[in-house]
Amino acid sequence: MINLIANAIPFFLMSVAVEAWALRHHSHDHEDDGDPGQPIGYEAKDTRTSLLMGVGHLGIYSAWKLVMAAAYSALYLVTPLHMDPGNWWTWVLLFFCDDLAYYTYHRAHHRVRVFWATHVVHHSSTHYNLSTALRQDWTPFSSIFFWAPLAMLGFAPWMIFLAISWNLLYQFWIHTEKIGRMPRWYEAIFNTPSHHRVHHGSNEQYLDRNYAGIMIVWDRLFGTFEPEGERVRYGLTANIGTFNPLRVAFHEWVAVWRDVRGAANWRARLGYMFKGPGWGPPPATAKPQATSSAALIRPESTAARRTA
Repeated sequence: MINLIANAIPFFLMSVAVEAWALRHHSHDHEDDGDPGQPIGYEAKDTRTSLLMGVGHLGIYSAWKLVMAAAYSALYLVTPLHMDPGNWWTWVLLFFCDDLAYYTYHRAHHRVRVFWATHVVHHSSTHYNLSTALRQDWTPFSSIFFWAPLAMLGFAPWMIFLAISWNLLYQFWIHTEKIGRMPRWYEAIFNTPSHHRVHHGSNEQYLDRNYAGIMIVWDRLFGTFEPEGERVRYGLTANIGTFNPLRVAFHEWVAVWRDVRGAANWRARLGYMFKGPGWGPPPATAKPQATSSAALIRPESTAARRTA
């Protein structure tokens, strides 16, 4: 298997260093401008955490790829379809299938909480720079489901992993504030820094928008596109306030467990796991009250306390 990501590590680190240098000089040149739109730049602790998350992800995902390879090989053996890597149109089809698989994966990881518990890591920084692209999760196990259809379509496992790698490589450069807008035709078809800044925003109008990997056309087709307008606030709607890699990696898993453990019934437990982030059971409907004054004083419900 060709591991483009591992081979690209020197390029990643060099690019982070060059961007950090460029942004530092940018802030010095504009420190008296009072421009609220200038790039946020780098923070040493934040960058260190992002790099540690990336190293951890690389090790864990490299091992998990062995499981994925075994599963995809089994599917590839049983499917009657086998795409010929010698045909140029096979690679064109793979490009579109992989990009759609990524869109589906990405959208699901924002809309289902147990998937969000994995993906939230990538959104946990309040900075937006090339090091943020390297801030990846340590629980990549759900990824196996979203590219399995490609094996059933007849793409060999090595081809699937190659496509996953080129998609992630493309996404590295769009994690920057240093690039404004690309030409209009490019912005209409492809994912760009402007589009992806929106995706990392915690502004209300930017939430759950622009899931694209390489092509922004999926967001335009499926109604999840939002253009960049007001200044983006990066991070989560409730930021975690830590640079500890373990807490960054597992804080949402801990929160899911606490909610599931404290739920009143199985419907609520399943809701906490499989509904969207921020979901909570509806407050209990008040029953008709007795006429005595003592009956009018009722303890606050668990659901109400959780909402508060």
